[in-house]
Amino acid sequence: MSIGSLDATSAYGRTLGLGNTLKTGSTKETAPGASGGFGGMVEAMISDTSTQLRAAESASAKQVAGKGDLIDVVTAIGSAETALDTMVAVRDRVVNAYSDIMRMQI
Repeated sequence: MSIGSLDATSAYGRTLGLGNTLKTGSTKETAPGASGGFGGMVEAMISDTSTQLRAAESASAKQVAGKGDLIDVVTAIGSAETALDTMVAVRDRVVNAYSDIMRMQI
């Protein structure tokens, strides 16, 4: 498993809704905002993050069993860590925005 040079750009594009497809590890492709706006984007990010975490876990298990390559494990773990950090950052921003809205006077 290797990471291409344009993966980050396509990930940002999918997050912003600029891309028209989202790869979820299967042959099925869906539009990122298909279920509607921000909620669809968050759902797609969660799905992508969980897919990357499962791939990292699978690569680690293969390495422990002696059937995997160490470079693939490091790459998968790095990709999963980046996806998880992105999800945590988005969650923090959403919570801060909600707190700001709740503090507004009507």
